[in-house]
Amino acid sequence: MPQKPERQQTDQRKDGSAAPPLPEPLAVPVADSHTHLDMQEGSVEDVLAKAASVGVTTVVQVGCDVNGSHWAARTAAAHETVWAAVALHPNEAPRIVHGDPDGWSRQGTREAGGTAALDAALAEIDALAALPHVRGVGETGLDYFRTGPEGVEAQHHSFRRHIDIAKRHGKALVIHDREAHADVLRILDEEGAPDTVVFHCYSGDAEMARTCADKGYYMSFAGNITYKSAQNLRDAVAVAPAELLLVETDAPFLTPVPYRGRPNAPYLVPITVRAMAEARKATEDEVAAAIGANTARAFGY
Repeated sequence: MPQKPERQQTDQRKDGSAAPPLPEPLAVPVADSHTHLDMQEGSVEDVLAKAASVGVTTVVQVGCDVNGSHWAARTAAAHETVWAAVALHPNEAPRIVHGDPDGWSRQGTREAGGTAALDAALAEIDALAALPHVRGVGETGLDYFRTGPEGVEAQHHSFRRHIDIAKRHGKALVIHDREAHADVLRILDEEGAPDTVVFHCYSGDAEMARTCADKGYYMSFAGNITYKSAQNLRDAVAVAPAELLLVETDAPFLTPVPYRGRPNAPYLVPITVRAMAEARKATEDEVAAAIGANTARAFGY
């Protein structure tokens, strides 16, 4: 496993909390459609075994920069229950262009590279996307929360290129959408969406869920659906068609209640599945069965 980003190590040490206990296993197995094993404690083998013990039998390892995407591809090649998604995170694109070393990149301080450097990085993602064990292009998209107006042009350029990469290779497009719903949907329409689109860590409301449903976009829900302030997510999961539901951890982030603030990991997916079932007034087995089938269809495994 590569050196974890120092920012993530600091955040977890500051919390100082132990890993949450194992939840009750799911009777129907599911997949964690979006996780970051390279940012979690313990070996990949240990993380996968712990997840499998509670019914989380497959994970999609997601890259956020060039190095992380190479790592995701290698890890998927080495583990039959891991698939990879590769991309430049939306916030990585302006950092490459403007030379800001803070954030996802693990390459340290560097000079501004401009659009040529961004295109070179995208070319590496393109090459990785051709690999058979890479089943997604993402996480890509737009993030207006952490990147200001000066980064919008780079984000839009990168997002459009990722859409093209996903279409040419026939891979799922995994979208990071933070405070950018309208522009994400607009650019997908302008470029022509790939056959498979996944809204990772779905953050819209019920109205947007209906829009995504009309377009056949998958919606992947994370542990924040359990947060008191997240009624919009519970409303969204209640109206989303069962055939478009996915579940994820985005680990080590977004740990579900009652363990919020402690490190997240794929083995905590059952808590989120149960919250989704409650919001839909369905059984956990029904929701888990839909999620399992949907994830296999979306990522083609």
